[in-house]
Amino acid sequence: MRDTFETSAIGAALLEWYDTHARALPWRVGPAERRAGVEPDPYRVWLSEIMLQQTTVAAVKDYFHRFTRLWPTVGDLAAAEDGAVMGEWAGLGYYARARNLLKCARVVAAEHGGVFPRDHDTLLGLPGIGPYTAAAISAIAFDAPETVMDGNVERVVARLWDIHTPLPTAKPELYGLAEALTPQQRPGDHAQAMMDLGATICTPKNPACGICPLRAPCAARAAGTAPLLPKKAEKKPKPVRRGIAYIARRADGALLLERRPDKGLLGGMLGWPGSDWGERALDAPPIRAEWQVLPGEVRHTFTHFHLILEVRHATVAPGMLPERGAFLEHGEFRPSDLPTVMRKAYDLWRGGADGRGRNG
Repeated sequence: MRDTFETSAIGAALLEWYDTHARALPWRVGPAERRAGVEPDPYRVWLSEIMLQQTTVAAVKDYFHRFTRLWPTVGDLAAAEDGAVMGEWAGLGYYARARNLLKCARVVAAEHGGVFPRDHDTLLGLPGIGPYTAAAISAIAFDAPETVMDGNVERVVARLWDIHTPLPTAKPELYGLAEALTPQQRPGDHAQAMMDLGATICTPKNPACGICPLRAPCAARAAGTAPLLPKKAEKKPKPVRRGIAYIARRADGALLLERRPDKGLLGGMLGWPGSDWGERALDAPPIRAEWQVLPGEVRHTFTHFHLILEVRHATVAPGMLPERGAFLEHGEFRPSDLPTVMRKAYDLWRGGADGRGRNG
């Protein structure tokens, strides 16, 4: 392990690089602004960190701008309607994050006076905030010396020390090394510098070792193993599940939709009534109709499985009552409110249904 002097030198080189090359991100207070006395907004830090979980910066930017325009404070978000927030989240994926986002905002508003607590343990007690997010808020928003460990940081540390133990087994070792690097001074900038280095220089493929500020002490660069790290344990193949999505359109243009239960996959999101997802699709129509199967299929990959959906459509007469879901008037329906897999079903329907099946 690097001794204290070397660790300090690594941190200094990293911050010097960050002061010049920090990414300009909409939720970030840059190093120059920090030196000028500008403090990060904990709400914006928290919101960005929740959105960035398992999602890229490029995908998050527009969502972040929209959320902060609609709900500029945690109190505004706490007062928002669930359906409105879930609709704006649609397409970002991992929808439990959106449910926890609302729960957390409401706890902060009701129990903490609309102010995010500075205490790390108190942050850990808030809905949807785990060890990584608590550390990120503590370091970035409050400049506390907490160790922030995401995939970018794991990669940088694995290469610095040439660690060949596969992930996730290597996580405790990598965390200990990252903790040794975390300084008492400017820990928030240090955390963001580590993430920026991993995102822009120490990338998963073709790392730019020649321009890396840590190229001299990097053991993996010296050994020629940087592109191979971090190693990962082999993943088991994902199972394939099948289901049916039913798109019913009333003669006046209203569409039959349902909001999924709060718990479970796509919880709280608007979508098409459908069958359970299993080894084979089981017929479960939400309303009596002459259902027609659309050519083609919807394919979507979730964290733990691949999904193949058959899409069926029907036109129903006014006055017919569904067994599940409710009709949404044509002018009230926004395809953008649908999660990605349901939007794929909608796009297939729009492209494949006959004129009577089209929605306008």
